Amino acid sequence: MAAPKYIQRFARLPEVFDLLTGRPGGLPLRQLASAVGTSVDELREDLLTFYATEPKNALFGLQRPDSIDFCAADGSEADPADAEVVRIIGEQPWDELGVEYLDASELALIYTAASALLEMRPEDDDLRGAVAVLTQTMLADPDAAADAAGSPGRPSWHEALEPLRTAIDERHRVRITYSAAWSEGVRERVIEPWRLVQTRRGWEVDAGVDGDVRTYLLAHIRSLDVQEETFDVPADVDARIEAQRATTTVRVRVPHGARWAADFHAERVDVVTDDELTATLDLALLPPVEQRIGQLLLVAGDDARVLAPSALIAAGPALAEELLAHHRG
Repeated sequence: MAAPKYIQRFARLPEVFDLLTGRPGGLPLRQLASAVGTSVDELREDLLTFYATEPKNALFGLQRPDSIDFCAADGSEADPADAEVVRIIGEQPWDELGVEYLDASELALIYTAASALLEMRPEDDDLRGAVAVLTQTMLADPDAAADAAGSPGRPSWHEALEPLRTAIDERHRVRITYSAAWSEGVRERVIEPWRLVQTRRGWEVDAGVDGDVRTYLLAHIRSLDVQEETFDVPADVDARIEAQRATTTVRVRVPHGARWAADFHAERVDVVTDDELTATLDLALLPPVEQRIGQLLLVAGDDARVLAPSALIAAGPALAEELLAHHRG
């Protein structure tokens, strides 16, 4: 028998709270309602009912944040009936990190995630303080913690990060000027930014462009302008991004001194075998595979080889010939 309608509605709320967690500015009710498959009015009613119902700590087994706040689009106070944005308000969100009880691997993971988040929110002094505490805990060095607390928290070439994050949250199209990574020239595009991802290459944005999916390196964005025009996120956005980021496995043999090149170009590196001089690796590579393998072979030296697939064995010489022709021209 199906659960009662009101329980089905409340069962959506944990997902809403997850979406709001870590976003001090909150999210538009329109965006939240779309994400959980309901209307703005119904979600507003569910949230108000949930917080008006006792007991305070849980209802139907659902844990709730300390409080929520309904506000206008500019963050000012608004009547819940007319509010456009909702946000979580915690009473003491940063009082206890508990980092002393974590092992080194867990601490490093949290530090990496917190540092990445600080790049996106350099104005968040509470988060900066948390990163400083993590730094001091890992290094046992108060000076390092002071440096972390006082650092700008974001490289200059990440200037596109904050406006893109805002454009994703508010679903605004963005006009970018972009230096292509795998072809010549500078291009201008109007994109629908769907998701920001941090990889070993830096921050990247997965975006819709004229019905297709494209990935852009933020380090290659020369300029951007957030447009007034908005967009709707496709229902199959996760599947489309997953397909865009699908990898091809290539087996290579490289000298140990060139393994850094494999780590740089591949999304994942699996060691098949190794000996005193070389390592055989399975590399998970994003498109364009031939160009990535060509660059890897050139920097890895004469002892580097593609073992499979055979179609890529000549990728290194082919790229070398192309570069030679280019520079001669």
